[in-house]
Amino acid sequence: MVLPDEPGRVEGDDVMAGRRQWSELAPGVRRFILVGATIEGLFKIAALTDLARRPGRQVRGKKWVWAIVLVLVNSVGAAPLAYFRFGRRR
Repeated sequence: MVLPDEPGRVEGDDVMAGRRQWSELAPGVRRFILVGATIEGLFKIAALTDLARRPGRQVRGKKWVWAIVLVLVNSVGAAPLAYFRFGRRR
């Protein structure tokens, strides 16, 4: 079935309804996403730098596990904050 408002587009084409392209987002939304991604990236860099410089005895758990979590988990900042709060010994 062809949708009347969009020529050539067939119903069911979109896997995710409501998904938008970057160019369709409002400038404020784009700015919010970029600022959030930048902050998360900086948190991850800070956490990985601290982890690399800190001796293993000052880290709760294995350093390689923390490194994998910090690199691979898309966390909205939760993984780096968890490392700084719970992963380091005083």
